[in-house]
Amino acid sequence: MDTSFSWIKAYVPELDCTAQEYTDAMTLSGTKVEGFTEFDKNLDKIVVGKINKIEKHPDADKLVICQVQVDEDGTEVQIVTGASNVAEGQKVPVVLDGGHVASSHKDGESENGFKIKKGKLRGVESFGMMCSIEELGSTTDMYPDAAKDGIYILSDNPEYKDAKIGSDVVELLGLHDVRFEYEITSNRVDCFGMIGIAREVAATFGKELVVPEVKETGNSEDVNDYISVDVKNPELCPRYTARVVKNIKIAPSPEWMQRRLASVGIRPINNIVDITNYVMEEYAQPMHAYDLDKIEDRKIIVRKADNGEKFVTLDGQERELDDTMLMICDGKKPVGIAGIMGGENSMITDDVTTMLFEAATFDGTNIRLSGKKLGMRTDAQAKFEKGLDPNNAIEAMNRACQLVEELGAGEVVGGAIDYYPVKKEPITIPYNVEKINALLGTDIDEDTMVKYFEKLDLTVDTDKKEVIVPTWRQDLERLADLAEEVARFYGYDKIPMTLPKSSATAGGLSEKLKHEKAARIVVEGYGFNEGMTFSFESPKIYDKLNLPEDDVLRKSIKITNPLGEDYSVMRTSALGGMLTSLSTNYNRRNKNVRLYELANVYLPKQLPLTELPDERMQLTLGMYGDGDFFTMKGVIETLMSKLGLKKKAEYDPQAGKAFLHPGRQAKVMYDGVQIAYLGEVHPTVQKNFAIGERTYIAVVDMKAIMDKADFEVKYEGVPKFPAMTRDISLSMKKEVLAGDVEKIISKKGGKLVESYELFDVYEGSQLSKGFKSLAYKIVFRAKDHTLKDDEVNAAMDKIIKALAEIEVVLRQ
Repeated sequence: MDTSFSWIKAYVPELDCTAQEYTDAMTLSGTKVEGFTEFDKNLDKIVVGKINKIEKHPDADKLVICQVQVDEDGTEVQIVTGASNVAEGQKVPVVLDGGHVASSHKDGESENGFKIKKGKLRGVESFGMMCSIEELGSTTDMYPDAAKDGIYILSDNPEYKDAKIGSDVVELLGLHDVRFEYEITSNRVDCFGMIGIAREVAATFGKELVVPEVKETGNSEDVNDYISVDVKNPELCPRYTARVVKNIKIAPSPEWMQRRLASVGIRPINNIVDITNYVMEEYAQPMHAYDLDKIEDRKIIVRKADNGEKFVTLDGQERELDDTMLMICDGKKPVGIAGIMGGENSMITDDVTTMLFEAATFDGTNIRLSGKKLGMRTDAQAKFEKGLDPNNAIEAMNRACQLVEELGAGEVVGGAIDYYPVKKEPITIPYNVEKINALLGTDIDEDTMVKYFEKLDLTVDTDKKEVIVPTWRQDLERLADLAEEVARFYGYDKIPMTLPKSSATAGGLSEKLKHEKAARIVVEGYGFNEGMTFSFESPKIYDKLNLPEDDVLRKSIKITNPLGEDYSVMRTSALGGMLTSLSTNYNRRNKNVRLYELANVYLPKQLPLTELPDERMQLTLGMYGDGDFFTMKGVIETLMSKLGLKKKAEYDPQAGKAFLHPGRQAKVMYDGVQIAYLGEVHPTVQKNFAIGERTYIAVVDMKAIMDKADFEVKYEGVPKFPAMTRDISLSMKKEVLAGDVEKIISKKGGKLVESYELFDVYEGSQLSKGFKSLAYKIVFRAKDHTLKDDEVNAAMDKIIKALAEIEVVLRQ
């Protein structure tokens, strides 16, 4: 929404402030000004001049020497110009020596304009410059009487022919003005019109609002003798008004109207078109004019279009319609798309004699959807979309007819067609001073609040404590809205800062988020970087992972309306995304990559679905480069420790994962429950994902860990009694698991075993084929006394005897 300063001052005549003061005040009161443009920013020392004499330049065929009078005292200045449209006796804009213009015919526009200095052109002195409309910072679109290629001849315009020589051209052309650009929210449809903005201005600056007085118009005839209206879809057209103007006289609109339209960026065309545009800008009520002689059967029918119906709009484009779009039709054919654009078959031409004015209210949602389907966007459509006030339609119509009579553009026929079956009434909102103050944190008395309401044209009943809201304020619905009105005119900058009065609730993370945060800290400490992949994936991923046909991971949920096959099922494992990410990094030659992802997998309880699937959060780790199976095992053990799993985990090599190397995988058991699995990716799977290095993965079931986790920490004092250490080297078959050995050490050593550590693994020539050696350091300690050798020897004997039962013996 744009307005000009001069137009606003016409409605708020006492307004006196600078453009910046206006911008600041309006923004603070809730009508945000995005910025402003000063039309006279680069215009200085430009006066009305009269060309008294023209001579040819002695040394240039295309230049002439003009003697130009620049004041009423007869002072003349010599100006050399190449303009071809100058003649003696003409009045023209003249920029004097030292003055400024907005643009140059050579260099175009400039942010700071161009300074004009006296000089010589082909040896002849020139003391100024005669200006085109472009050099004054405007265009021929906004000043249609100006020459398109040459000096602006002021005396050719009847409005300027009597202009005083030496007077200010900028003032004469209405360029001492400012255009403001606003950011208006869609619920303030009243502020899409000049009167609505002026009302806000008057309230903000405490000035009187003077709106145009709409007078009764029309001759003694009856409009019903000229036209009838039939609205077939009242839900889409709650109000339709129409009036007729005959004896049309098409002509340019007066200078004041042209300047006001031009000041907000609307090109003046002729009196009839300019009137409809002027009223739309003034009242935020779009209007349309039809040639009544082209209306078949002198009848207007408002109906929905037929599917596939074709219609040619004013811009010459043929549009294909459907049965959701509202049309304005005559007795035989469509003549306009309601609220968007009229038809070529009823357009106003210069030979029009009788005209039909239309001002209606249409359903905003329908207008928006219709415009999007047609790929159209018009100024009228933009306003209808917001939901116009139906009570505004007849006022705008009468204003347009008043302007027709004032401008001598035609004869208005008496009466109006006004289809308005259900009138929209004002609403009443109770107000409570204490509640408003409590909401705002202020201490404003009732009289002040009432003054704020009244200067916004809201009627207040102080006895009933009610505010009657006019229909054009569609944004006011409840007490909170009234509080906002009080706040913006009291001044947001005046509202004191206060602390919340309600009781505060201590924040914190849920148990689930605590576990996830702890997991992130651990894996990131090991150099893993977080990744994120889609929850949707392709069923082809199962084959790439070498999953058997009956594998439970193949039982995934199919998406009803997928984006494509690559996103057609919900993942049952995050490994596909993890290996794809590792593959991308490998093929881009990134070394030593470690990635992790905390993500849900979706495990259906049965297919087809009869209930929601089990959404389980899993921590998926993947790496290649530095590190091996035992590196990943160390990450898992640190993770368990940090997440409060105090017991020792067991590793079962019979994990049964087809996508892992058969001899380098394990599932992690804790307290009889599987909480994770890890291993080296199967070479075939590595090849399927185009990864050329050994790759290791681990998957941790966060739900299972949460069920077992315990963050409670119990501290013990520093041991008072010394420890005794025994190193033991054991020989066994390769098939014997280190975990089984450690179980025996822990169990048979009893309470005396404080800790044990595997410090060497050997397989070589000094052992029989198929055998290996494990060396452990075992630490013994008693909490209540100093251990004796006999006690430790007895414990060692039990351990060695139990190990012998699984064919593990001391290495000789």
